[in-house]
Amino acid sequence: MIDALFTIEGKVALVTGGTTGIGRMIAAGFARRGAKTYITGRDAARTAEAAAEIDCIGLAADLETEDGAHALARAFAAVEPRLDILVNNAGVGEVPSIADATIAGWDRVMDVNLRSAFFLVQQLLPQLRASDGARIINIGSIGGLHIPNWEAYSYGVSKAALHHLTRALAKRLGKEGIGVNAIAPGPFPSKMHDTSSEATQRSIATYIPLGRAGTAEDMEGLAVFLASRAGAYVNGTTIPLDGGYIAAL
Repeated sequence: MIDALFTIEGKVALVTGGTTGIGRMIAAGFARRGAKTYITGRDAARTAEAAAEIDCIGLAADLETEDGAHALARAFAAVEPRLDILVNNAGVGEVPSIADATIAGWDRVMDVNLRSAFFLVQQLLPQLRASDGARIINIGSIGGLHIPNWEAYSYGVSKAALHHLTRALAKRLGKEGIGVNAIAPGPFPSKMHDTSSEATQRSIATYIPLGRAGTAEDMEGLAVFLASRAGAYVNGTTIPLDGGYIAAL
């Protein structure tokens, strides 16, 4: 009974930005649990290499471009008639001061972190509707739930907007049996956050109640819950995965 409740075996999943960091953690967990998993990355060779290591399927996609989401949707639709799990994880960060911020940098963050997620959902609706209870998981950030001690204007705004988009999509697509939720990670090892140094670990221990950074198992566990029957009645929610940081503010 427990295994059936949390199984995703036989599901078809697409994880954007799945070559490194949080996306790779989720994709590897899905593939290990028997889901037919696709990952995306901007560099075709790197995506293929990561896919081979994870034992999944790679699709090259540049979600920063105006046609990026449409091109990815076309590539996916050419090989799969159904999509059970869509993880909008692709993201970029920028932390310039208020004086140094540029329009180009701002637009790049918004294009990848927000625009691509919406239009990928739009373009993949036929495949999502073909599933019996599809799930969309948007990867937000605790940076979209509070104001950090450093300047990260476009990044925080993009993630806060993604959390709001999650609620809006949940209200609309829930009527069709498609669940939409977001995960707001705290510190996890990624290209944007190095958690390996002793100094960083000591710092994390001062503001994370559990005293540590997140692990691949932590991320996999929540993603699998939201993607499986166990999470079927969770909809429109942004879940902080942060060791208690937001709760303790």
